[in-house]
Amino acid sequence: MSDLPAVSREWHLLNRPVGWPKPEDFALVEAEVPAPGEGQVLVRNTYLSVDPYMRGRMSAAKSYVAPFELGKVMQGGAVGEVVASNAEGLAVGDHVLHFFGWREYAVVAAAHAVKVDPQAAPLPAYLGVLGMTGLTAYAGLLRTAAFKEGDAVFVSGAAGAVGSQVGQIAKLKGASRVIGSAGSKEKVELLVEEYGFDAAFNYKDGPVAEQLRAAAPNGIDVYFDNVGGEHLEAAIGSLNEGGRIAVCGMISVYNDTEPAPGPRNLARLIQTRGRIEGFLVGDHYDLQPQFVQEVGPWVRAGRLKYRETVVEGIENNLEAFLGVLRGDNTGKMIVKL
Repeated sequence: MSDLPAVSREWHLLNRPVGWPKPEDFALVEAEVPAPGEGQVLVRNTYLSVDPYMRGRMSAAKSYVAPFELGKVMQGGAVGEVVASNAEGLAVGDHVLHFFGWREYAVVAAAHAVKVDPQAAPLPAYLGVLGMTGLTAYAGLLRTAAFKEGDAVFVSGAAGAVGSQVGQIAKLKGASRVIGSAGSKEKVELLVEEYGFDAAFNYKDGPVAEQLRAAAPNGIDVYFDNVGGEHLEAAIGSLNEGGRIAVCGMISVYNDTEPAPGPRNLARLIQTRGRIEGFLVGDHYDLQPQFVQEVGPWVRAGRLKYRETVVEGIENNLEAFLGVLRGDNTGKMIVKL
C-alpha cells in the first residue's frame, strides 16, 4: 500500500435536491484510502458511469433502490484496475466492473466485482454498450415489449445510450421500420446516417404526435419509452392493434416538483388491445449471457455502433451527471479519471 495515495476524492450528497439538482447539494471531499479486508480488493477507478436513474436515488422517496445517504459517498457503475488484493481469483492488474463509482478509489468485495477483459472490448464499453445500458435495451425490447420480426418500432431519447441500441437491435432483428426522436438536428442526423434508423425527428420542432404520425403513417407496434410525457401520449395515439409499450424511463418528469399529467388517451388501449409495462434491468440479469453472446459479435463487427460522451476528471463528475439530465450527451456519458 506504500505506493498508493493516502486519500481518494469522492462525491457526497449533502442535500436532497428539489427540482433540478444544484451544485450546493453536493460536495467533492477527500477520504482515507483503506487497505482491502478479507475477500476484498482495492480498485483504482478509471471510468465512471453517470445515468438518469441516479436522480431518483437523490430523493428520499421509496423506490426500487435505496436512496443515497446524506453526507456519504454516492454510488454508480465503474470499471477500474485492481491495485491491491486480499481475495482469491482477483489479482493486482486485473480489471473489474463494480458499483462503487463517484470516487477515485474503491474497496470492493470480490463477490461484487466482475472481471472484464480489456482485450475483448474497450473498458468504457462495459459501462455502456456491453454493460447495464446495453442489457436494458436488449431486455426491454425483446422481453418486455416482446418484439418480433416485422414490427414497427418507435424509440424516444433515441440518441442516448439505451435508445440508440434499442433501435439498432430492432433493425438487426428485422423490424419493418424504426423511428427515433431526439432533441437536436445533429442527433436526428446521427440516428439516420450512423445508426440506421428509417426516420427520426427533433421533438422540439413541433407536436410529437404530428411528427410521429408523419414518420410512421402506418402506426407503430412497439414503443420503447425513455422520456414519458408528451411522447407517451403520442405513442399511444399511433399504437397499432396488439401494440406494446415498454416503459424504461421518464426523464422528462424526473425534476418536476408537481405530478406530471398522465396520458389523456389511455382509453385507446382498449381499442388497440395495447399493453404498457414498466421494467427494471435488475429483473433480467438472467439474459446477460445471451445478451453478450448475441450483441458482442455485432459490436466487434461494427454492425452495432455506439457513441460515448467522455468527460475527464473526478472534479467534473457532477457536471457530467447534470449534462445527462439536460441531454448534453450523445450515447453513453462516461467520466474518465
